[in-house]
Amino acid sequence: MIIETIFSSLDPTGQANFAPMGIRWGEDTLVIRPFRDTVTYRNLVASRYGVVNLTDDVLPFVQTALYDAVLPHFSARVVPGVVFKEACSWREVEVVEESGTVERAEVVCRVVYRGWQREILGFCRAKNAVLEATIKATRLHLNAQNTVDNLEEYRVIVEKTGGETEKKAFEQVCEYIQKWTNKP
Repeated sequence: MIIETIFSSLDPTGQANFAPMGIRWGEDTLVIRPFRDTVTYRNLVASRYGVVNLTDDVLPFVQTALYDAVLPHFSARVVPGVVFKEACSWREVEVVEESGTVERAEVVCRVVYRGWQREILGFCRAKNAVLEATIKATRLHLNAQNTVDNLEEYRVIVEKTGGETEKKAFEQVCEYIQKWTNKP
């Protein structure tokens, strides 16, 4: 099963990077599959450590996927890394094996620490719609029409079932898509 997370890593100078990342979940072992041309991959391979942050807030997914935001954070407990300040819980991980394809790595990590701050509230339909729209927005460069299918359906779901955070997150996705489609 793949769980959507916010993965944090440090570059060689100690700068934090946050990226949404679908993680193949396990209790003691997690598989991270970043593209090899990403900051996440470079940081993970260089440092051999990272933090898998679990949150029920969709706004950080939008901010890190589309706007390269550095989220508020604190130092990890065991590994050299950082924890998203608003994470419900997190897993600090250490790389044990790397393989994959030329384009995409498959990095097996051992969980070395489990942290917890609060229960995950869960996901309403609006949160799922924001996540799907965000993922599609990150793939606009692969889409010849430079559009996001189902965007208006997602908008209806967000308006009907979402709170202020989900509405704000969705508007940020729409702003990103609008800027992308207006590029020369």
